[in-house]
Amino acid sequence: MFAPNGIVREPYTRIDKWLKKLGKEDIERALRESEARFRRQGITFAVYGDDKASERLIPFDIVPRVFAANEWRKLSAGIEQRVRAINAFIHDLYHRQEILRAGRIPSDFIIQNEAFVPEMVGVNPARGIYAHIMGIDIVRVNENEFYVLEDNCRTPSGVSYMLEDREAMMYLFPELFAQQRVAPVENYPITLRKTLESVAPETTNNEPTIVVLTPGIHNSAFFEHAFLADEMGCELCEGDDLFVSDGWLYMRTTQQPRRVDVVYRRIDDAYLDPLAFRPDSSLGVPGIFDVYRAGRVTLVNAPGTGVADDKSIYTFMPDIIEFYTGEKSLLKNVPTWRCSNPSDLKYVLEHLAELVVKEVHGSGGYGMLIGPTSSKTDIELFRGKIEVHPSNYIAQPTLALSAVPTFTDSGVAPRHVDLRPFVLSGDQVRITPGGLTRVALKEGSLVVNSSQGGGTKDTWVLED
Repeated sequence: MFAPNGIVREPYTRIDKWLKKLGKEDIERALRESEARFRRQGITFAVYGDDKASERLIPFDIVPRVFAANEWRKLSAGIEQRVRAINAFIHDLYHRQEILRAGRIPSDFIIQNEAFVPEMVGVNPARGIYAHIMGIDIVRVNENEFYVLEDNCRTPSGVSYMLEDREAMMYLFPELFAQQRVAPVENYPITLRKTLESVAPETTNNEPTIVVLTPGIHNSAFFEHAFLADEMGCELCEGDDLFVSDGWLYMRTTQQPRRVDVVYRRIDDAYLDPLAFRPDSSLGVPGIFDVYRAGRVTLVNAPGTGVADDKSIYTFMPDIIEFYTGEKSLLKNVPTWRCSNPSDLKYVLEHLAELVVKEVHGSGGYGMLIGPTSSKTDIELFRGKIEVHPSNYIAQPTLALSAVPTFTDSGVAPRHVDLRPFVLSGDQVRITPGGLTRVALKEGSLVVNSSQGGGTKDTWVLED
C-alpha cells in the first residue's frame, strides 16, 4: 500500500481514504455480517487430523488487495505464456518427449515421477489441452518484481472463495465500487462453462452434457464442488451416479440415463477408475478411462497433468518455457535447490535455518520447514527426513513477501500475502482478473494456507 518513502501507492489512494474514515463500529459490523453470510452459505473448509473441528469458516479480511491495470497486464502476459508452455510440455511428455531427447530435463525426473501416468502415452485429448483449469501461485517481493511459487495443474481449489469474497465486499461496501472501476470476477462460472463446452469431444451432439465429479461431502473442498456445479447449471455427481455402457459414459437420472460429454473431476488420478488405476477405489467410475482414451468423453483436467506441478519439475520451468515458446520466461522462478543433487543437498543441510524446505509432492502448507521461524529441534527433525529421502525435497530462500493492510485484533496491520490467479484453457486462454489473495493472519507468518491459519481477501484489478 505504501511506497518505501511512505507515500500511498496510486492504486491504493481511495482505499487509504476509506480506511481513515472507517470507525471501529463500521469494522465490527462488517466483520459480523461477512461471517454471517459465509455461515449461511456454508462456505467452509475441512481440517484433516484436527480433533477440535473438522469444518471451519475461512477467515475473511475486508481490506481488498489492489492491482493497477498496468501491473495486471504484465502479470497476465507472464501467466498466459506459462500456461501455454505447460500444456505443450505435458503433450510432449506423453508423445515424442522431445524435451527429454534434447537433454533439457533428465528422463528420471519424468519416468520415475509418481504423477506421470504411463497409460496416457499416445492419448490425444480434445484440442490438445491437458490442464484446462490452473491456479498459478504468485508472490510479490517489491513494487515491480513477482515470482511464481507453484503451478497448480491438477485440481486447483479456491475459486469459490474468490467469488464469495467479491460478493461480500459489494454487499458490505457498495460505495467503494461506485468510486472506481474494478474488473469483474463474477462471470467466472460462465467462462468456466464456455471452456468446458469448448473441449467437448467431437462425438458430442448438440449442447454438451457437463458434470462435476466429486469424492463426496467429506472432501475438504466439497463446498466448492457443489458451488461450481450450481453456478454452471450442471449436475454434481459422485462415482456411483455415473456408469459406462457400450463404450459411452452415462449419468443416472430419475428418467432414462443421459450421456455425459465432459467431466470436471475433483478426484485424484489414482481414484478415477478402479479398472485402470487403484482397484480398491470406490470414488471413481469403472471403465471411464477407456471411454476417455477412445475420445468419447473429456476429463478435466486430463489424467497425468500432475507431472507439471511437481515441485522438482518446477525447477526446470524457465527451460520448459524457453523450449516450447522460444522466449525467456516473463515471470521469475524462485531460486531452488534440488536435494536430489549432492551439491545442492550439501548446501541445504548446511543452511537449513535460513531456508524454506518443501516436500516435492506436498500441498496445503504441510510437509514443509520454514527455517527462520523454526526451533532447533524442528530443524534437526527435518534434517533427518531430508537425509533419508533427499529426492523428496527442494529448498528455497525465504523471500521478503509483500504485505498488505489487514484488520487484526489490534487494528490495521501489515500481513504477508500471495496470489492465486485462475486460468482457463480451451478454445482460448481466459485469465480471471485478480484471483484469490491468501493472507497469513499470524504476525510475521509466511504461511497463507487456510489449513495453517490463513485467510482470504478480495482482489481488485483497477480498469483503465
